[in-house]
Amino acid sequence: MAEGGSSGARVWRADEGDLDAVAQLISEFRDHWGKSKPTLEGIREKVGRINAGPDGEYLLGAAGDEEPAGVVQLRFRESVWSDGDCWLEDLFVRESARGAGLGRALVEASFDRARERGCGRIELDTNHDNEAAIALYEATGFSLEPKGPGRTLFLGRKL
Repeated sequence: MAEGGSSGARVWRADEGDLDAVAQLISEFRDHWGKSKPTLEGIREKVGRINAGPDGEYLLGAAGDEEPAGVVQLRFRESVWSDGDCWLEDLFVRESARGAGLGRALVEASFDRARERGCGRIELDTNHDNEAAIALYEATGFSLEPKGPGRTLFLGRKL
């Protein structure tokens, strides 16, 4: 997993002892979008189930030795057309940690983890108004396509 690098970010796969930090960051992501549900307890329960199963996991990121300030949720699936696919479901970095390379470190670690799991591509979607996210994803090699008539964009990258 990514350690150090130009941003000084540290990224690791969340284990059972990290699930409270994962749930807290996901709840902050929920708050960022102005939502009140699911509750922190509900998030913690689902995070535990996803992380314990074979098809999902979380990566945490921090600046150096600091506490986690970023999270990414990865989902894996088998595919007839490739060795497997990875869906980058959620990426969140606390506002206080943005602009220091933590988001990029989490995305790049997601590529590494997807390759380790035998995936041939990684995909995600984002709102077309989320300019900072789109810039990050394009800078890390994702291609961009509209996803239907709404406000969602589909992005993909071969690994």
